Amino acid sequence: VQLVESGGGSVQAGGSLRLSCAASGYAGNSYGSYCMGWFRQAPGKEREAIADMDSDGSTSYGGSVKGRFTISEDYAKKTLLLQMNSLKPEDTGIYYCAGATVPRCAGAYFTYWGQGTQVTVS
Repeated sequence: VQLVESGGGSVQAGGSLRLSCAASGYAGNSYGSYCMGWFRQAPGKEREAIADMDSDGSTSYGGSVKGRFTISEDYAKKTLLLQMNSLKPEDTGIYYCAGATVPRCAGAYFTYWGQGTQVTVS
């Protein structure tokens, strides 16, 4: 399985970005059967979970992004999305998508990781 993020960049505070994560290597039609998530790592800080989606479409968000970020999936394109609105300088960091091998995200271990995409908010 490979995950490739795109869509990062530099934006002014209050602006928006949409990140994409293209998935490949899932067996058959199994993409969509597993928990997927977005993480970020700010400079000098530990990586944190910011949004995830169960295989049934249930979502959860970290407190710092709730109400501003939306996670979704385009199953036909095997792509995980993250719409980020009302961006703040503290949203700056490297954003990673990740995939688990179980359908529910609660307590899940994320096996697959993308290489990350940089988001800078000034």
